[in-house]
Formats: sequence, C-alpha cells, structure tokens
Amino acid sequence: MTGQTPAIPGPAPHRATATADRLDAAVRVVTGEPGCGRTWFLERAARAFAAGPVVRVRADPAGSAVPGGGLRTLLRALGEATGRAPAGGSGHALLDALRADSRPLLVCVDDAHLWDPLSRAALGDAARHLCRTTTAARLLLTVPGHRPPAPEFGGLPVVRVDPLTPPEASALLDEVTGGALDGGMRDEIVDAAEGVPALLLALVRRLSPAQVRGDRPPPRPPAGAEVLTDVAGGCLDGLPPGPLDLLLTVAAAARDDEDTAVDRGLVLRAAGQLGRDGAVPLPDLLAATDDDVRFHSELLRRTVYARAPEERRRAVHLALAGELAPGDPRALLHRAWAGAVRGRELEAVAGDLPSRRLRCAAYARAAELSEDGPRRAERYTAAAGQALLGGRTHQAMRLLDAARTGTAPAVVRGRAALLRGTTVLHDGPVDEAQASLLHATTLLADHSPADAWTAALAACDAAWAAGDPAGCLAALERCGETEGHDPGGGGPRADYRLGLRALLQARFEEAAVRLRRVARDPDGSASSGDPEDILRAAAAALMLGDLAGARRAGARALAAARTLDTVAAVPRAREYLAYAELRAGRHALARTHAEEGLRAAHRAGQRNTAAHQHAVLALAASIEGETELVAGHVAAALGTARRHGLAQAATLAEWAAARADLGRGRPQEAADRLGPLVRPGARRGHFALWMLAVPCYVEAAVSAGQSEGARSVVEEFALWAGFGADPQAPAQLLRCRALLAPADRADALYRQALDLHDTAGGDFERARTELLHGKWLRRRRRLREARDRLGAALVGFERCGARAWAEQTRGELRALGAEASGPRPAGAADLAGLTPQQLRIARRVAEGATNREVALTLSVSTRTVDYHLRKVFATLGVRSRLELARLVERAEKTGAHP
Repeated sequence: MTGQTPAIPGPAPHRATATADRLDAAVRVVTGEPGCGRTWFLERAARAFAAGPVVRVRADPAGSAVPGGGLRTLLRALGEATGRAPAGGSGHALLDALRADSRPLLVCVDDAHLWDPLSRAALGDAARHLCRTTTAARLLLTVPGHRPPAPEFGGLPVVRVDPLTPPEASALLDEVTGGALDGGMRDEIVDAAEGVPALLLALVRRLSPAQVRGDRPPPRPPAGAEVLTDVAGGCLDGLPPGPLDLLLTVAAAARDDEDTAVDRGLVLRAAGQLGRDGAVPLPDLLAATDDDVRFHSELLRRTVYARAPEERRRAVHLALAGELAPGDPRALLHRAWAGAVRGRELEAVAGDLPSRRLRCAAYARAAELSEDGPRRAERYTAAAGQALLGGRTHQAMRLLDAARTGTAPAVVRGRAALLRGTTVLHDGPVDEAQASLLHATTLLADHSPADAWTAALAACDAAWAAGDPAGCLAALERCGETEGHDPGGGGPRADYRLGLRALLQARFEEAAVRLRRVARDPDGSASSGDPEDILRAAAAALMLGDLAGARRAGARALAAARTLDTVAAVPRAREYLAYAELRAGRHALARTHAEEGLRAAHRAGQRNTAAHQHAVLALAASIEGETELVAGHVAAALGTARRHGLAQAATLAEWAAARADLGRGRPQEAADRLGPLVRPGARRGHFALWMLAVPCYVEAAVSAGQSEGARSVVEEFALWAGFGADPQAPAQLLRCRALLAPADRADALYRQALDLHDTAGGDFERARTELLHGKWLRRRRRLREARDRLGAALVGFERCGARAWAEQTRGELRALGAEASGPRPAGAADLAGLTPQQLRIARRVAEGATNREVALTLSVSTRTVDYHLRKVFATLGVRSRLELARLVERAEKTGAHP
C-alpha cells in the first residue's frame, strides 16, 4: 500500500478463535490450508495460557536432515522452561519431561511435519501417551492442511482452522482498515480471497488510498499471480518440472468448476501429450483416488494456475481438449481458454456445459473474444445470468458492469437491467432494485413479454420488502400490461398477480380464491419445476395461512434448486420454510431452516436474504429468553435492513426484541418498542407484518397499565384474524379481548381462546394463553383452577423450549405455594439448570465439536459460544470438556435429559 493508506497489522484475532477452550484436551493437531492462521493460533494459545510455563518451538527445515535434531531442540526448550534437565535424548525422555511436573505446561510445536522422521515419531508417540493418561501438560502441534498428514501424527485429535465466512472476512477488513475501506471494494476483496485471511490482508495492502476510498477501481484481476505467489507460492518451491506440469494440468482441468475433482485418466493422458510419461508420481499436494484427483487446497490450485506462464497454460488446455470425448462442450471451452476458437463457436455450446460456473465461464470467454460491441454485451449478460443463478452475486455485478454499452439492443439492455435489479434485490438497497426492475420492464415490454412480467413482479417484491404497498400495486399493474402480449401470461401468473392485488386492496375473498389456485393447482405453478414458480406457490400458501402447503412448496423449491444447480434459490427456499415453521409455532424447525438458510445466503452473497434469516433466528430465540443471542440476531438483521431499506426484516427483528423483553417480564420496554410498530402512523411496521405483533403488544400494554392504547389495534387485528391467513390469529384475538375485558367476560373469552388453540395447534401460543388465564384466575383467588392452568402452561413452555416464559410460570406457581415441577431422575437436575441455548452448546461440545464448529452450527459468534460455555461449566460444576461429556452421556443414557 502507498501514501496514507491505513497500516495493516498481522493476522487478526478472528483466525485464532476459541483457543483457550481447546487447551483442556491434552493434545490437539492444528491444521488448515495456507494462509488460514495456524501459527497465529499457537500465538493466541500461548498468550491465553496463564496456568504455567509455555514452550514454543518452530521446526527448522534446515535441520530436518539431522536425525533427532527436532527432538533435542524441544527437550532443551523444556529444560529451560521447567528448570529440569531431561535425562537423555529419546522419545521416553520427552514423555518423562512432559509428565515430570504436576504443574500445568503448554508445549507448542509449529510446523511439526518439517521435523526429521525420528523426531516426528517421538513426538507422535508422546502425544498418544498424553491422550491416554491424565496429565497437566498440553501439547499443540501444527501441520499443513494442503498435504496428507504425517503418519506419525495419525489418530490424534484435530482442530481445523477453516477459511473465514463472508461476514467474518468483512469484519476483518473493517477492523484492519478502521472502517475506511469502501463497501464495494470490500465485497470485491472478500469475493477474491475466498475466506483466506492472509490473502485478504495481502489484497488490501495492495490498494492505494484512492482505491481504499472507492474512488478508483480495484486491481485486475483482484488476486493475480503476484499476490497469490506471495501468500502461497512457498508451498510450491523446489518442485521439479514434471510434478509442476501435473499440478498445472489438474488446476486447468478444474478451472471455473465448482467440482474441483477431475478425471485422473484425463489428467495423465493430457500430461502425456505434454511430454510427461506416466512414471511421474502425483505430488502430495494432490489427493487422488483410482478415478479422480484434486488439490488438497483450493488456494494452491489457484496459485499454480495463476503463476504458470501463459504459453504453458495454453498448451495444457489444448492437451486437455484433445483428450476429451468428441462433442464434449468442455473441449471447446478448453480450446477457447487457449485462444483457439471464436466467440460464436463457444457461445453455441455454452448452454450444454454441465454446471452454472462453466456456463458462466464460457459466455464470459465468448464475450472476451467478441469484437462486436452489442454481441459482447449480450454474452456478458448471459454470463451474468448464469453467475446470479449459481449464487455468485458479486461476479454477476462485475459481468453486468462489463456488459454496459449504449449500442446494445433494447432487449439486451432490458435483460441486463433485470439481472442487475434482481442482484441488488438480493444484496443491496431495495429502492435501487425496484428502479432497475421497472426500467427493465419498459425495455422488455415489446421484445420479451415474459421477461417483462418477471421484471415487474420482481419490482413488486422489492416494494414489498421496502414496505411500500403503493409500489407493489403499481408494479402489479405493470405485470398486467405485459400479460396480454405473452402467450403464457395467463393461468397461475395472472392468478398470482390478481390475488396479490386483491390482498393489498383488502378484497380478501377474491384474494383467497386466486391465491388458492396458485398454491394448490397441480398443473400450474406449484409443479412447473422452476424454483421461482414453486416459490410463488409457497408465497401464496403463506398468504393464505396454508402452512402445510407452504412447507410442501418450500421443500419442492429446495429440491428443484439443487437439481437445477440454481444456488441462488436455496437461501430463499429456506427462508420460506423457516417462516412457515415459525408461523406454525415450530420454533426449533424454523431455527434449523434459518441457520441453514443463513449459511447459504452468505455463500451466495445475499445479504438481504441473510437479514431475513437473522430476523427469523431472533424470533425463534426470543421464546427462550436468551438475551444475548436475540440481541445479536436483531443487530445483524437491523444492520442490513436499515442500510438497504428492508422494512419487512426490520419489523420482524423489532418484534423479536420486544417479545424477548416480554418473556423476561419487562412489559413496559416491550410496549414501548412495539407501540410504534402496531399503532397507526409513520413508524408503523411493515404493512403485511405489523398485525402479527399485535398480541404481544396488547399483552405488554395491559401488563404495563396502558390498556387504552391497545384497544384500537385489536379491532384492526380482528380484520386480519377474519381473513384466515394466520391459524393462530383467531385464538390470539380472543386472548387479546380477554385481557381488555371486564371480569365478568374475561374467563369465558380465555376458555374460548383455548378451544381455538386446540384446532390451530402450536404449544407456545396455547401456553401463553394458559399462563395469562392462570394469572387472571390466581388474582381472583380461584387457586385450584389457577394451579391446573399454570401447570399446563409450564408443560407447554418446557416442551417448546420457552425458558423465559417457563420461569414466569414457575413464579406464578410459587406464588400459589405449589411446586413448579416434580422430581427429576438422577443426573437431570444439572442439565435442567441450563438454558436451551446452553443445552444445545453443551451437547455439541460433548460430541467433540470445537467452539468454532458450534458457532457455525448455531450461526452465532465464537465469543457467544465461549460465554455460554463458561456459564455451562459454572452451572454444572465441571472443569473440563471431558467432565462435561461424561455428565451429558450419563444423562442421555438414563433418559434424564430435559
């Protein structure tokens, strides 16, 4: 970096997450691909270890030829740290030195694979002995993840330092640049680095101050040969030409394909064309089976390809093309990479390639080979479409930028505007997306009515996400204008448009008829096979309150997206599934879908979809009363929602925060948060969602002594309940009326609400009604009835993991002088003291998961996992993961888990 660019420190703490918590195990082998921070992991571990001496040894490659040299170095370091001179220089001496003192001791050996065989064998034997015995010594070894593990360390427990997720990578860049890095530039670097921290830092160091600010475009390519060589080239040093050619052949065969395993026979035949006979052994940088071969490290594959001379890359591609079967479109693509075909030839076969990434690469290469500007724009647009469907949002935007030309036909510019608007709808300000999509509708109306309809409906989706009902109606009118010019514009498409319009205009009976056809017509949208059509069926089912139908359609959309390699549809299919389960009161299933959807959204670069998943996770967590977890998901959802104008996600997140307050017995705070969302005015929440929060608001307002403010919204809620789109709404309406009713009517209303809950299902909502009824009965000294009602509420809350409400219920039972729960089997009392989130973490840790693995599974930060794990240890009175695993195993075997 030059000029006044912010100074960039070394590897950031993100790469060494959850180090101290790993030290309760006697031995860990730390591995990961180049640049992911194995050495930094050891440094963090050494700084975190305060219980005793720390011994750090880094293997010296120059001394690896001396038998036992590494072992003697380690023994000397141990002697200096402990003040005990080891007896002899054997493996037994090492084990004795590690066990000689009862004081805690941490030994860190970096790059243990570089030691001589004798030293590796002694170290591996000592590690296995430590695993089998009780000792205060702790041993951490690092070995590379881009080669097969040394056999001397086989069977030892492994910690893998994985690449960063996109949010983690963005956070790292913001941290090291002090937030000065332009958002678009940050996205470019995150995309190019593919989660490797060292590559992220190397890329940002190359930027000029103007590039950091976003005033100048980034270097092209973002991660070229020079920077890749700086980060990972050392792993290739010393390789002779034969193995290098084999590596280059594998790298070229896997270029731009998500399946990085390539046919072994193809590689060997192509290498033979290059003058390399089959006697050249495969380098250990490759993982091979009888049929396939691939790199252990994707970073090394990129480095091998990027640093090879251009003429050698062309020769390899021609050799691969010559060995593929006649008519295989991949052969033409390889010849195109070698510069041996024309763009029109490649364009003709691009659609026949087996994956979205290869099709994208073929259209992009055909565009590069084009001399005609309009044809180049058309091919770049086609490439962008494949990138977007394949879940490569940032790549799609780069290709669309390359496609910009004023000389392209209106239909090409219209399709580019449609793709740009769709991309921004997934990951950007939704008002910008809406404008681009409406522009696309205008450009496409006379040339491609079907695409124009798609653009107009997507503009409606953008207005919906922004909470703009007038914008939705305007976009739906544009849809209607295109249907008459489109032979396929009737049927389910027309029903969906007209049903949605009727819903927005509060003509509920017409809306129900139209939308029901879309959701249930076996020959229409729900069975067309296109994930987008199936997702419309899921949306229609959700609008109707047909939650079973929404689940079926969501599952079909998910299966179709996977079958058709439409990665972009996977996060949205998960979003619909999560909403359906959430509305049905199945919070655990909603959480599962949202966690999977969040990971898929991050992989696909869909931050807007990720914001919705965070909102669902916040709502699911809010019933558990996990304040920190709810706050984390709410902050993540609102952070994106406020930047991108996502009123829908913001409303859900605010509702989740308020529901968590209500569960913790803070009705005033909940009412203050929910009041602006549900009462008329400029701050009212999303037009399709605010009524979902009304029952929470009424409960909070009445508990806070603000009943008058709740009466008006109940009558509006009654209209929503009458539509039938929410199976819980009729019972919730009666519960709200009971809260506001005089004493002579409340009891009957509560009982009617409970009768409706029997039909609607859902443990959580029924238990909330039982709790409120039980409170009402207790305050009127009808103690026996109150005890029955509160006991039933407690069972319901415990069944669905609503710990905060369960604690409220226990408080009410204690006020009655009743026991909140009966005796538990031996071993359960400890686990019963954990919150649902702590219990999930405890079980995963007991199964052997690391804190990072638990964090990824639960979509929380490792700091959150560390916090909860400390609480678990304190609650259960255990001091190590081993003790925790034994306690959990004992509870599971006896059936004594809560």
